[in-house]
Amino acid sequence: MSHTPLSVPDFAKWPSFPFEGDLRVKHLDDPVDVEPARKGEGSAECLSCNAPDDAYIWVSERWRVRAMDRPTGLPMVLILESRSHLDLGDLPNLLAAELGVMTVRLERAIRSLDGVARVHVNRWGDGSAHLHMWFLARPYGRLQLRGTFLSLWDAILPAIPESTWRENLAHVAAWLAEFGGRPLAAPPRIQWQAPSNLTQQAAASLGLEDVELEPASSSGDVEGDAPTGTAPDGATSDNGPADRSVTDGSLVAYAEAPPEQTGKTGQATGTEQDDETEQDGRAEQQDQTERPVDRSAG
Repeated sequence: MSHTPLSVPDFAKWPSFPFEGDLRVKHLDDPVDVEPARKGEGSAECLSCNAPDDAYIWVSERWRVRAMDRPTGLPMVLILESRSHLDLGDLPNLLAAELGVMTVRLERAIRSLDGVARVHVNRWGDGSAHLHMWFLARPYGRLQLRGTFLSLWDAILPAIPESTWRENLAHVAAWLAEFGGRPLAAPPRIQWQAPSNLTQQAAASLGLEDVELEPASSSGDVEGDAPTGTAPDGATSDNGPADRSVTDGSLVAYAEAPPEQTGKTGQATGTEQDDETEQDGRAEQQDQTERPVDRSAG
């Protein structure tokens, strides 16, 4: 065969072609007499046959769906595999019919994801002997990714966030499980942190970052004290059961006082207000004791 350099094909000028600049076509190697064996020609050494169900996002009696090891550039890339060690042309009629159903079902599940316009379905089969069908989601609005080069763009584009990737996996697995099988992909855990106590909330709302807060005492430090360290609404934190008690009464009183009582000059703190209230109560009680009681009205 002639080794004359081949001309660059017209598709190199397509908008969907991922590369630009000066390109040249590789020399075509001479054909070999015997093709090498594919990976997993026998079920004993087949990676798919020996993979546990936990390596997949959804499994059934005859089919399994797996994802990549990590997020890639496309919203979703999945592989549909038969549980039996068969190639496409070896499928019996039952599995052949089910392959059509599974292909449509998985395409619909992926297309239901937010931001997905089309799902490309591919089967190459030169790398592994075990039947596997590729499903690649094209992002909505990305017209440059249309067509046959989508798998190349998947390796070029920056990877999507892992949290989004895991949410998409869980969505597809749950969608497939509506028709049978078992979903194995779970959505990511929600990352949240509840405030340790109301004192820190009050300090944050007042901008008192420099206030030193005393550590919350345990239930055994002071007789009658309730355990602390839990957010409102019954949410339990790592420190104990639900409780609304705080450790700095004066700061909370300052935070909960009316606006006219929280000025910086001539205003009483929570402790001073408690003292004044107690003194007023004693004076009122003494005044009532000294005053004669008029019972004639009764």
